[in-house]
Amino acid sequence: MSDKENTLDEEFLEDELLEGETQEQKAGDEKENVEEEKSVEETLSEELANEKDKFLRLFAEFENYKRRTSKERMELFKTAGQEVIVSLLPVLDDFDRAMKELAKSDDKEVFKGVELINVKFRETLKAKGLEMVEVNAGDVFDAEIHEAITQIPAPDKKMKGKVIDVIEKGFKLGDRIIRHPKVVVGN
Repeated sequence: MSDKENTLDEEFLEDELLEGETQEQKAGDEKENVEEEKSVEETLSEELANEKDKFLRLFAEFENYKRRTSKERMELFKTAGQEVIVSLLPVLDDFDRAMKELAKSDDKEVFKGVELINVKFRETLKAKGLEMVEVNAGDVFDAEIHEAITQIPAPDKKMKGKVIDVIEKGFKLGDRIIRHPKVVVGN
């Protein structure tokens, strides 16, 4: 072969080698791009997962806040009138004493009028959640419910540790006792 042909063959081989190297570089670059894309995708998905987690935590915290404030507000509404109702309890006691005295009176019309006012007053307070704590003579004394004013010797052994007399009625507002019944206990 001639020198010219050898040179051409060598140039052709060099071109093919360069082309092969270029293709390998391109393939390597594509792999790097794919890896970069995966790492970018992975990074973005991790960031998205973190943001979702933050959002869910914030949402749960807000729901707990709403529930807590709603509960506090309901409790406030239940006991909002407590102060007023507690101040009306002596008036209720006075009505009871007035009813006892008017029952002894001969004027039945006055008794009926005061009785109607008394019933209406009690029903209004009952609608607001006021209930009387039921205590009768002979009930077992419970320090959680009753307030012992004094102790007297029991008339018989069966009345030891029991309520002998109720001095002042007790009342509940909802589930809470706002005035404990004042009682005399036998010992």
